[in-house]
Amino acid sequence: MKPILLVTKRDGKKENFKLEKIKKILIKASKGLKNISISQVFLRSKMQFYNEITTIHIHKTIIKSSADLISEKCSEYQYFSARLAIFYLRKEAFGKFTPPTLYDHVKKLVKIKKYDSNLLNFYSKQEFNEMNSFIDHMRDMNFSYSAVKQLENKYLLQNKITGKIYESAQFLYILISACLFSQYPSTTRMIYIKKFYHAISQFKISLPTPIMSGLRTPTKQFSSCVLIECADTLHSINATASSIVKYVSQRAGIGINVGQIRAIGSSIRNGEAFHTGCIPFYKYFQSAVKSCSQGGVRGGAATFFYPIWHLEVESLLVLKNNRGIEENRVRNVDYGVQINKFIYRRMILGKKITLFSPNDVQDLYQSFFSDQKRFEYLYLKYEKNSKIRKKKINSIDLFSLMMQERTSTGRIYIQHVDHCNSHSPFDCKIAPIKQSNLCLEILLPTKPLDSTNEKIGEIALCTLSALNLGAIKNIQEIPEITNLIVRALDAVLDYQKYPVAAAKKGALQRRSLGIGVINFAYYLAKNNVRYSDGSANNITHKTFEYIQYYLLKSSCKISQEKGSCPLFHETNYYKGILPIDTYKKSVDEICTEPLHLDWEYLRKKIKKYGLRNSTLSALMPSETSSQISNATNGIEPPRGFISIKASKDGMLKQVVPEYEKLKNNYELLWDLPNNTGYLQLAAIMQKFIDQSISVNTNYDPQKFPNNRIPMQQLIQDLLTAYKLGIKTLYYQNTRDGAGEFQKELYKQDNQYQNKNYNSCDGDSCNI
Repeated sequence: MKPILLVTKRDGKKENFKLEKIKKILIKASKGLKNISISQVFLRSKMQFYNEITTIHIHKTIIKSSADLISEKCSEYQYFSARLAIFYLRKEAFGKFTPPTLYDHVKKLVKIKKYDSNLLNFYSKQEFNEMNSFIDHMRDMNFSYSAVKQLENKYLLQNKITGKIYESAQFLYILISACLFSQYPSTTRMIYIKKFYHAISQFKISLPTPIMSGLRTPTKQFSSCVLIECADTLHSINATASSIVKYVSQRAGIGINVGQIRAIGSSIRNGEAFHTGCIPFYKYFQSAVKSCSQGGVRGGAATFFYPIWHLEVESLLVLKNNRGIEENRVRNVDYGVQINKFIYRRMILGKKITLFSPNDVQDLYQSFFSDQKRFEYLYLKYEKNSKIRKKKINSIDLFSLMMQERTSTGRIYIQHVDHCNSHSPFDCKIAPIKQSNLCLEILLPTKPLDSTNEKIGEIALCTLSALNLGAIKNIQEIPEITNLIVRALDAVLDYQKYPVAAAKKGALQRRSLGIGVINFAYYLAKNNVRYSDGSANNITHKTFEYIQYYLLKSSCKISQEKGSCPLFHETNYYKGILPIDTYKKSVDEICTEPLHLDWEYLRKKIKKYGLRNSTLSALMPSETSSQISNATNGIEPPRGFISIKASKDGMLKQVVPEYEKLKNNYELLWDLPNNTGYLQLAAIMQKFIDQSISVNTNYDPQKFPNNRIPMQQLIQDLLTAYKLGIKTLYYQNTRDGAGEFQKELYKQDNQYQNKNYNSCDGDSCNI
């Protein structure tokens, strides 16, 4: 006779193990799902049970046993596992499966200081009851397993020490909506709360990490991206470090313009001392970035930006690589190298590039962003000036070093500063773009900080969100969705607090938003078009035309109601200039789709009423937030039909949407023959997007002779991106396991040394 196992309940009491209870849970979780074997999960779990096992351990064992079965052939297990995890989280949060009423829940969490106490001031009990009436808690059953684990680990309120969970996803969604529209008139706010709740809980709108994890709590900083510019003074350097700490602790990713810091050996105080150069200050900023863990939600991260013609560029380009010693490496941040057409032309013609210390050529540095003709004039002038410290370097050697490090680390990014300013919502003569952000999709004006006067300087903030292209049934839904997103994010700017005065000034005067998309790969698969062959070009053009048009239209409508942003006059929109006027016309060579909407009508509306927001669009990676919607990342092709991401609970498996139906329509990342089709799609999007796009390049060494990516190919792709008007390049991905030994690039004889890359006839290069 088998011994009777005992189980230890949450209150410590012990009782006989009842397998029937487990079977009931499994049956409940499987409702409506196909190809699920309850008995297989049960048997896998049963093998791991032992005497006096806790009910918590039993539930976790069942969840893990189910999650291990997630595969391409058995994708429904990701929903089965998710439901089991939801049952567990509900028990943790509420002590039972059925949630309490919204009002009782809010009162309880305000009392223990988990929710913003203003919620009870904003709304009456009657209004909470009205909200409660349209909450659909069964939508929790629509999450995938990886989404539930992301919610549990990053977004649902919890005690980070004990792991105690306090809320469920639908409470998160309804309270985010309630906070955002709390200042709307009582006659309309419940309408917007209901619409926005339905949009986010049905995954039509994807929210970023700061909003998901922070909005509804006493923490009130929800901007995803922070751009800080540092001048070449100790006061500015110290103010920059202080601001980094404040914003990293508030869950924001940081972009830092360090390009003005003078080169090593520069004179200080009229020759009293020699400058130590960039690296010590980069280390200082790196320490500030890594000083906070962002409340356990994510680690601090930053990208540093500098011009390619900086006198120390050869040392700066290798700061991330594994060779060298700690004294000459700063590996825990990423780098954005700033380039323009003049520098590319030097490389194409095989001419030398002259390097300067920015402090010696301050007007050259400023014109690098604001006036390309003046930059060229000054550059040639200073090259001839024997009194200015400089160094000449072979252009192909410099570009080869940059691309070698980009390939080796994946984290040397590219910013085309001329495109960022010529195809921009801002007037570059008044408000030039001098940097981007952590992920290379935000382009906003900044001004250097000064620790002696907090009124000096401007930190740029951008608040993000995204449309889920996979959840939108047709293009006609875009006007309603964009209106909700713009209204919600604009409200964030007034709802949140600003730990730095320079950030408040920038945020409230420019009111910049960055609205992008997720699930683009699924969108292409649904429409039976592909990344690589041009078949997706026209639908991409039409889709992004609709998105940008209705984002602008929504912002114009809010401007009629509330007034335009105070610095609207610093934008090109103020002059009636739209993205369709300034894009790189080489896009017309790859896409013949006409414009479908009445842009002239919109132009007149904007000139008459203005815009509430200086910027509206940016295409971000959405690595984490896309998982919540069971969507593919941003605009990226998936690496496989199942994505596997590490977490503290092990490896999380997520199957692409509608795998069984659309598996032959998906084009996987490593199946793309090259980067050309993807770059063309990004360029078509960039025609309409008023900020930038997190564009990646990808290489499989096995596709090249000797498993080595030719330098010629790397530079050709770089020039292709520039020619198409792409503003920024984010990651360079090299396929794992396909040439692991390739950590360095080798110049292949002199094949590319004098390569005519783009039909250059001297001064006028076709780029």
